[in-house]
Amino acid sequence: MIEMELVGVRGVGFQGFSPIVLLRENNERGLLLPIYIGRNEANSIDIVLRDEQSPRPMTHDLFQTALKEMEVTLSRVVVTALKDKTFFAELHLLTSAGEKRISSRPSDAIALAMRMQSPIFAEEAVLDQAGEKLQDEEKGEPEENVLADFRDFLEEVSPDDFSA
Repeated sequence: MIEMELVGVRGVGFQGFSPIVLLRENNERGLLLPIYIGRNEANSIDIVLRDEQSPRPMTHDLFQTALKEMEVTLSRVVVTALKDKTFFAELHLLTSAGEKRISSRPSDAIALAMRMQSPIFAEEAVLDQAGEKLQDEEKGEPEENVLADFRDFLEEVSPDDFSA
């Protein structure tokens, strides 16, 4: 299991574009893990990243409040698998009865982790399947420049760009 950091979410508010959340390994390898997510989840994550509040509680806010009221802690979220182009995740909850794991969509898990300031992890097998290395080692480009280029790409790309 590898700790990840949220690089950002792209495609929020663009009609006809599937939003994408981008995670990056917190290690020297620095693989990126792009995950397509729904618009509502992208908006929910984006609100936290912009340090804003929605006028009414969103579903992830409600879930966070419910967990706090029940004195349950979200110890971490884990992207556990990739099957048939679908990512799977788990919430690791610490309760008075011990640790509980609950299956979740990665987008919901990440939205909740951002609200509860919980770490995000990915299984090594998921990174082996879907992890992307952006640094051009032949050119020796700094990773920050490559990441900036990738962010620009994400702002402009559409699903039609990948049709056969």
